[in-house]
Amino acid sequence: MLKALIFDVDGTLADTEEVHRAAFNAAFRDAGFTWNWSVGLYADLLEVSGGKERIRHYWQLVDPSAAAAPGANATIDALHARKTRHYDRLAGGGRLALRPGILRLIKEAWAARLPMAIATTTTPANLDALLRTALGSDWRALFSAVCDAGTTAVKKPAPDVYQAALAALSLPAEHCLAFEDSANGLRAARAAGIPTLVTPTAYTRGQCFEGALLCLDDLGEVDLAALHRWHAATQLEMSGGELT
Repeated sequence: MLKALIFDVDGTLADTEEVHRAAFNAAFRDAGFTWNWSVGLYADLLEVSGGKERIRHYWQLVDPSAAAAPGANATIDALHARKTRHYDRLAGGGRLALRPGILRLIKEAWAARLPMAIATTTTPANLDALLRTALGSDWRALFSAVCDAGTTAVKKPAPDVYQAALAALSLPAEHCLAFEDSANGLRAARAAGIPTLVTPTAYTRGQCFEGALLCLDDLGEVDLAALHRWHAATQLEMSGGELT
């Protein structure tokens, strides 16, 4: 039986990656770096989960000696803080809307008293910047658990943040349904044992989603009844039963 929904955020609740890319580039300019992440380059960098980790990975590619020098970690922290401020300004300025079907699905789940949780590797500040605009200042009241970059030290594709969400919900993985947009996110949710529905973005559409329950363009035509049917089908499959 489906007892909870667990949502990733970036790319899943909202198509945020272009705003993240703009915020990174603005931070680089502020700090006097000549780096500029193009769309194609950023798509590759999204294979690395976490903003600080992404900066470190890129720096190691373009200037490994500087990336290994004393003070590099402090520079990365400062860059990421600048990036977060830019993202907060852009996301809070109404540039981001929830993806099709998300708001309706959240409202349906809330009305049905179906618990919802968030499992993301984004920072609490980025999370609040997006959701306070999209869902209101009291958005946290909608979710039984909010697990973010401050919850676990290890990022996706490790399952840690999903395991934290399951613990907070006090539910086994098989009674939940995860929503993701990327291969790393899918790997994290599946490693935690959670059936996962994937809605790729332009940045992730070419990735491998083997193991997903379903892969859809968006949730625009999906309602809570459909989620219950799809989840029930996974339970039948796991038990060796058949749909009639």
